[in-house]
Amino acid sequence: MTAAATPHASVAPAPKRGFRLTPAALIWPALLYLILTTQVPFFMTVYYSFFRYNLAIPGARPFIGLDNYKNLLTDPQNLTILWNTVVLAGGTLILTLIIGAALALLLNRDFPGRALLRTLLISSFLVMPVVTAVVWKNMLLNPAFGFFSWVLTSLGLPPVDFLAQHPMASVIAMITWEWTPFAMLILLTGLQSLPDDQLEAARLDGASPWQEFRYVVLPHWTQAIQVVVLMETIALLQVYGEIYGSTSGGPGLATTNLPYFIYQKAFAEYNIGLASAAGVITVVLTNVLAAYMLRLLTRTSRSE
Repeated sequence: MTAAATPHASVAPAPKRGFRLTPAALIWPALLYLILTTQVPFFMTVYYSFFRYNLAIPGARPFIGLDNYKNLLTDPQNLTILWNTVVLAGGTLILTLIIGAALALLLNRDFPGRALLRTLLISSFLVMPVVTAVVWKNMLLNPAFGFFSWVLTSLGLPPVDFLAQHPMASVIAMITWEWTPFAMLILLTGLQSLPDDQLEAARLDGASPWQEFRYVVLPHWTQAIQVVVLMETIALLQVYGEIYGSTSGGPGLATTNLPYFIYQKAFAEYNIGLASAAGVITVVLTNVLAAYMLRLLTRTSRSE
């Protein structure tokens, strides 16, 4: 009796597993670049803030601990600079939100020339900060041949040297002119995402224009306002070019904010230690104010 031969089943070789990148690994080059360009300079700034480091005396760099911070927070002049920074950022933020909201409500309506008007309103946001300062200083605010002085003299009033008599208001005005288009665009985008049936339902219920804005438009704007507040707070606490090109921080310390103070200490006095401490305070102040305002807006929206 012959046993039937059973053929051996051929087994296919297991495919070789190639090297595969996970999604998390793909973002590491960008993350590493971000760390090298932002966090490393920041930690170096924190490091230098603990030393008395002046470029005019490169060989002497003693460790002084928190003395630079004590000097910044106890000197009355430095407290004035901190207050100027908050006033400049807060005043400009409030004005840009109010004017930007009014322009967004206007541009959300249909009327002839709306596209042209929107383009013209956006143009001021594209102007460089130093150019904005030069234009406002020489063409608008100049007491001899500026536009505002010409209007005042045409009305029989004496000309006003705005940059000398009202320096902070003048700087806030030019930065508001520069940043209002940003708030307008963000708020207009949020307004255009509002469904028309909600507005129609409010009108059918007999809501007045103010009630329509208060109970329909404003709650819908919460996220857009949060974006404007966050982005503008970070940007306005770093204003430098407009002050450099218009008032140079003066008269006296009337328009000197933290970024301009850092410029003076680092590049005019070569005091790297004190300038580094001011930079760290600027970063902390920016994060604290941004977090506080976002929390305030979130709390307000939840209460509504």
